[in-house]
Amino acid sequence: MHPAPSVIIFTTFSGLGFGLLFWLGLGALQPTGFGAFIWFAIAYAMAVGGLLASTFHLGHPERAIKAFSQWRTSWLSREGIAAVVTLVIMGIYALGALFGTHMGFLGFLGALGALATVFTTSMIYAQLKTVPRWKHWTTPALFLTLSIGGGALFAGQVWIAIVLLAAAAALQYYAWMSGDTRLAESGTDLKTATGLGNIGEVRAFEPPHTGTNYLLREFVHVVGRKHAEKLRMIAMGLAFVLPVLLLILPFNHFFALLAVLSHIAGVLTLRWLFFAQAEHVVGLYYGKR
Repeated sequence: MHPAPSVIIFTTFSGLGFGLLFWLGLGALQPTGFGAFIWFAIAYAMAVGGLLASTFHLGHPERAIKAFSQWRTSWLSREGIAAVVTLVIMGIYALGALFGTHMGFLGFLGALGALATVFTTSMIYAQLKTVPRWKHWTTPALFLTLSIGGGALFAGQVWIAIVLLAAAAALQYYAWMSGDTRLAESGTDLKTATGLGNIGEVRAFEPPHTGTNYLLREFVHVVGRKHAEKLRMIAMGLAFVLPVLLLILPFNHFFALLAVLSHIAGVLTLRWLFFAQAEHVVGLYYGKR
């Protein structure tokens, strides 16, 4: 069993799209006319495309509109609201740019909205007590750093991208090292998972059932240690090392394109590992931990 592709695509491309909108809103790029159309089309394609991909992961995609009503308690609802508000604001800003007008205050609001959207996305995962690896400050920090770092890479902000990608690499390494022991340190085990610890030692005699179910498909992924280590090295190389090396070289359009493609491939791998190594506590009940 593997993490759903729709969630991997959503978290990767929506983050990059809103990261690019962040830099466009701040005025790091001030294209006009057809140039503005191209830049905003790229940003919206990634941001909106990623959001649309997430709806395929819903049990009832046709009910997605209902998610907007739970903003008081749901980070998913807050994400949806933040995304729509940001896209509307940046849409107006983009319309002005098409005709040679850059509304600075509006762009600044859109940039803040882009950050808010990425943050709310990260909190969907960082709030979960059932996944100790995610419930940590590194989760929102990584989402934000990867978003604005990837956005800087797309926007051609070379030295900013180098600094942010280096910071994201350090954060990612720390998140892996500290996250590998977080489930054990949480005190959650088979005794607490079954509620039978008060009567003695608990062990799984047989699985609860012989077939699969929603919980096993969505929350219980087992990745071999050696396999995970190789994927981590590949992800670090593609997402951070190769793009930074290419950015340090004298500017070349081919190298810039290669850096962007490498980063996307690396972040997709990072996202796959993010979900595959989640270690949801429900796995204890099924004897998978």
